[in-house]
Amino acid sequence: MSIQSPVLPSLLLIPTGIGCPIGGYAGDAIPSARILAAATGCLITHPNVMNAASLYWNDNRIQYVEGYGIDLFTSGMIYLQPVRQQKIGLLFDRGIDNQLRERHMQVANACYASLGLDIGPVVTTEKSLGVFLRQGPSGSSWGGVEYPDCLLKAGEKLKDAGATAVAVVTKFPEENNIASVESYRMGKGVDPLSGAEAVISHLIVKHLSIPCAHAPAMSSLPISYNLDPRTMAEEIGYTFLPSVLVGLSRAPNLVPVDKVIHTRRGLYNDLLGIEDLGAVIAPQGALGGASVLACIEKDVPVIVVLNKGVLDVDVEALCIEDIALNGQRPVLIASSYFEAAGLLLGLREGISISSLCRPIAPIV
Repeated sequence: MSIQSPVLPSLLLIPTGIGCPIGGYAGDAIPSARILAAATGCLITHPNVMNAASLYWNDNRIQYVEGYGIDLFTSGMIYLQPVRQQKIGLLFDRGIDNQLRERHMQVANACYASLGLDIGPVVTTEKSLGVFLRQGPSGSSWGGVEYPDCLLKAGEKLKDAGATAVAVVTKFPEENNIASVESYRMGKGVDPLSGAEAVISHLIVKHLSIPCAHAPAMSSLPISYNLDPRTMAEEIGYTFLPSVLVGLSRAPNLVPVDKVIHTRRGLYNDLLGIEDLGAVIAPQGALGGASVLACIEKDVPVIVVLNKGVLDVDVEALCIEDIALNGQRPVLIASSYFEAAGLLLGLREGISISSLCRPIAPIV
């Protein structure tokens, strides 16, 4: 009989729209997520890590949770409940032209017929949502929609019709971001779309408390040569929807803590809570988000990977380098996600990480 170590549920964060060398492109962090999932047995991460446009990777050890849902989870406001299947409602922006909308419907029907996903109903917003794109002073991307009420109303219709998760497809502006898109395709810039995508999915999750992910609708780009391999997943299809549908198909339910407290716990014996979290993995310079700060506050070990984007909120900026040294809250530095996987294995096996380092100091 083999004896296996218990899983070490861990959280992988690579914030969207900040240009990380790994995770700043079209699903290029999937190999890293796979090795971390193998090391921990249970990895929680967000769509930015797993969405590779026409490509995807389904792994039962990976829990696909939208960023606002992760913030709620790390704050202790919700539990995550793994599921076998979600019923995915499709939410279309009225601004998408008929031909491009049909391409997305073809993807939905292909995922239904070929992958067996439960997709539907389909709702279109009352008017064009008016997506806009912006860039912050740091160089990170952000944006939003001019008519969020229309977005939320369409989401309500889907939930009322039985959808347990929502895939949002909105028309993205193309005229004013040609230079930034070309820079991104060459692997030299920040993804100009992802910041606005995050805002859209955050709105749905905050309002409806169900899983959500977003796919931008854009006209196909003319072929270009010598593109960065990290962007090529977005070059091989008409839409970015396939990975979104696969990710949402088994995204965990977001269960409010109050609901569990007032219900027989036996109904929720498979929940994941912040108290179960064994580690959080985040890029150097991107430690200022709500989830990382909540994990630090709750003494969850933090593994900082040298995968720096345009942000500069690091260990020194947060003044936690002394905490890392005196051992009150482990803050571990990894040069790569390979090394992070090794650190996670050490934590999972109950090995003192300092005992693996040389030179090694005596206990006293």
